[in-house]
Amino acid sequence: MSTTVLDPTDETAPSARERTTRPESLAGLTVGLLDISKPRGDVFLDEVESRLISLGATVRRFTKPTFAKPAPTDLRHEIATSCDAVIEALAD
Repeated sequence: MSTTVLDPTDETAPSARERTTRPESLAGLTVGLLDISKPRGDVFLDEVESRLISLGATVRRFTKPTFAKPAPTDLRHEIATSCDAVIEALAD
């Protein structure tokens, strides 16, 4: 199954990508939580972190410098190389 991902910064050519297989359990996995720096995103992620830990996951927290721009390349690389899954806080 492929998914069309629309990039809000450039929708001239949507990308088709295969979905990554979801893990059966989060126990033992490292889950990255990305706060995009919108108000109260940290409050939402605090609750998500608590629930993930109760499921046996290790949690790493990351924060974008500003919600107005894409995450810097080095931050994206760090998340991609150190986490098995990622959750973003997207709204106020």
